[in-house]
Amino acid sequence: MREFGLIGKTLSHSFSKIYFEEKFQREHITDASYSLFELADIDNITDFIQKHPDLVGFNVTIPYKQLIIPYLDELSDEAKTIGAVNTVIIQHNDNQIITKGYNTDIIGFRDSLQGITIPNHALILGTGGASAAVKYVLELLGCTCTVVSRNPERGLSYSALTQEIVSQHRLIVNCTPLGTYPNINEKPDIPYDGISGDHVLYDLVYNPAETAFLKEGGLRGAKTINGLAMLHAQAEKSWEIWNQRL
Repeated sequence: MREFGLIGKTLSHSFSKIYFEEKFQREHITDASYSLFELADIDNITDFIQKHPDLVGFNVTIPYKQLIIPYLDELSDEAKTIGAVNTVIIQHNDNQIITKGYNTDIIGFRDSLQGITIPNHALILGTGGASAAVKYVLELLGCTCTVVSRNPERGLSYSALTQEIVSQHRLIVNCTPLGTYPNINEKPDIPYDGISGDHVLYDLVYNPAETAFLKEGGLRGAKTINGLAMLHAQAEKSWEIWNQRL
């Protein structure tokens, strides 16, 4: 039985296990399982891999997409460029374990934008691994991105974000975990009155389906998108990588 899974710090919100179990049943895949693995510290990753000899690959989520990189043997070109990994494949060569990191968030986010007109300017809320993938995709599409961060050294601070700035950036992407179940009343602290019917609000959070962030956009007539389509697309790309159909 081939073992796959998701590693992160807190995974009660995740739909990944449900997605893959439904995929296995639908496609009659009988030699694979998918589990959720909560790790209290990324330093435990090497022991974790050694204790799961049937583990073929795993996904990575908050807060380990960047922190896992020093523990991996190899990186794909895109993962190296953006400095974030959400998919790892494990190979056994001459009794040696080789791990390689990829970023399928890039594919997932790009594919989820089909049918959406990309504006010239976007706000990206957060500076984690998912934020790096979103910025990479939008810049390839010709969109100028302003990153908003709690750390002023990593982007525009939330305190400096004005209603005028929000109104000028017609795409706003929440790459923070704020609003994720069970903390469904949380949302990024931005001037929501700068949002209009010309805006698109995209939340990488998919549980709940409509976050407090998206509700604020909907109240002002904005188009809203959650992260479920991105989850599905990146999961399928992960499956291709694990099965070496690159």
